[in-house]
Amino acid sequence: MSQPPPPPNQPPQQPGFGPPQEPSEPQTPPAPATPPTPPAQPPQQPPAGPDLNKAPQPQPGYGYPQAPGTPPPAAPPTPPQGPGYGYPQQQPPAGYGYPAQQPGPYGQPGPYGQPQQPGPYGQQPPYGYAQPTVPMQAQAGQPGGGRKVNAQVAIIVSAVVAIALIVGGGVWYANSSGKDDDKQTTAEGGDTKGGEGDGKEGGSGDGGATTGEAEEKAPAATGSKVLFQVPSPKVPKGVTTISIAGSWLTDSVYAKSGLSEITGYDRKSGTKKWTLDLPGPVCAATSHVTEDNKTAIVHKPAMPSKTDPQACTEVAVVDLAAGSKVWTKTAKSGTMPVSFNNVTIGGGTVAAGSTSGGAAWDLATGDERWAPKTSDSCYDAGYGGGAKLVAVRKCGSYDQRQLHIQNVDPKTGDVLAEYKMDEGIEYAAVVSTDPLVVAADVGDSAGDGSGISDFFSIDNKTGKLRARLSAPGDEFAARCDAIYKVENCTGVTVGNDRLYIATEEHDSGGDSYSQTNEVVAFDLATGKQTGQRADAGENYEIFPLRMDGPDVIAYKRPPYDKGGQVVSIDGESFKETILMENPSTEAVRDVESRMSPDYSEIQFGQGGLYMSSVYASDFTSREKEYSVIAFGTE
Repeated sequence: MSQPPPPPNQPPQQPGFGPPQEPSEPQTPPAPATPPTPPAQPPQQPPAGPDLNKAPQPQPGYGYPQAPGTPPPAAPPTPPQGPGYGYPQQQPPAGYGYPAQQPGPYGQPGPYGQPQQPGPYGQQPPYGYAQPTVPMQAQAGQPGGGRKVNAQVAIIVSAVVAIALIVGGGVWYANSSGKDDDKQTTAEGGDTKGGEGDGKEGGSGDGGATTGEAEEKAPAATGSKVLFQVPSPKVPKGVTTISIAGSWLTDSVYAKSGLSEITGYDRKSGTKKWTLDLPGPVCAATSHVTEDNKTAIVHKPAMPSKTDPQACTEVAVVDLAAGSKVWTKTAKSGTMPVSFNNVTIGGGTVAAGSTSGGAAWDLATGDERWAPKTSDSCYDAGYGGGAKLVAVRKCGSYDQRQLHIQNVDPKTGDVLAEYKMDEGIEYAAVVSTDPLVVAADVGDSAGDGSGISDFFSIDNKTGKLRARLSAPGDEFAARCDAIYKVENCTGVTVGNDRLYIATEEHDSGGDSYSQTNEVVAFDLATGKQTGQRADAGENYEIFPLRMDGPDVIAYKRPPYDKGGQVVSIDGESFKETILMENPSTEAVRDVESRMSPDYSEIQFGQGGLYMSSVYASDFTSREKEYSVIAFGTE
């Protein structure tokens, strides 16, 4: 899959918010005032649902080279606007942040002004239904990555084709079944103290090796109520968008980033338990939480301004129980401070990556374990944490990139095992560190901005490839931001030595115009589908969130007239058990529908569902916006 230019609904990038990236991220203008008029007739009936037993489709060769001289990728994509899918299909509205006829990046004719491709849910409200005017929030790190200019024509074509398919019959999909020369600056890894990402509530984690029994049980009554809501913070005057990435769950606290602080709320009442003031916004955060409730963030040293954008130089460990900082550190590459893109925790180490290289510190003391060296010919772009610590190390020039996936020791810096991906694969995301699973877009073949065409199952003891799993972007709905946030993936989780992934939505069959999708499983040893399938149900869309022992916790995005659901999927039988069903009142739906699973942070644990946005923006026509909505069962 290629990394596309920013698609519709990209939150505008205000100069000074977010680290100065290499390549830089383009800015986007305000959203158009009103959407276009929808077409006059509903779509014709498409063919019945997908053939889950259809043979895999041919894919470009492993390590398929990319066109030389391609410009750096644009900013990653962000979500479409509108409530949950289930509406009769209509012509999509003009992309948020793109007035018609605006030229595309790099001087190319862009898709702006063309009919836009439908969002993940492919739906818009029926005639007469009030169209939301507030932009849906974007996912932390904006998963999917930016597509390069050589794929922009394909985006325009795909948008036109998508609309033609809506009118003419819907969308059909077929299921596919040592030591490094630069080891002194390589990330270190090892077993994670506290089991970050092992299925502990609230964190997507790394989906790692499945141990223990499932903890989430169905309550006597699955109907939920709204526990509390947190108003979206007001951005400073003259600022369009600012990051509020980061949310975490402990046994007693739900913690969420604000403009320049992190606030801990009582899980049930929403009462503020503590507030940790920061000098600037949070740029990046890990979802991993240790057993003693520590996590890690990257933040700016001061509030940005038009004249001083500030860089994301500060790496900090936060105690979520006490609401305090444990330590704050910075690193330099030569004489220049490093602006970090991502941060994680693994093996008692905090590791942060960037285009200038990676750095790491002891989790408990903050003592430096390594920092970038200007003499290096390779650099650590980012790390995956949790049960192990895995580095995505980049070597070679932009048009002849080679990625080294390294399982590394967090205390010595030694490379424990390494897998070298074929040249031409520019970006990779770490989906899981134990078992080790990496996602990549091979040969820019995905075509949908998701950042994934294939998953690679790697033996993290030997570095040998176990299996390659083909996951074409037009068939599967997982997304990864492999460009900046190396371990930021949605719609996929790993456990039981299997990969669980959401399929793309498709017609559900029958006489209605309803849509649906599934969660299916791949065997990480063989790369083949297991035949297991969990259906979303008519007009629902299902997304795996994390593992719960051997089971999968998934969120179901609802139709426009119902509330969302949380379900547990049995890891063997794939039987679904409803854990929660949210209210279907319009006021509640209005808030929940803006928390897209692809572009928001969703935490679930102990009967509580916490959904939050990752941007605060001044682009709104509504009187009140919420950055958090929390649901609970009795």
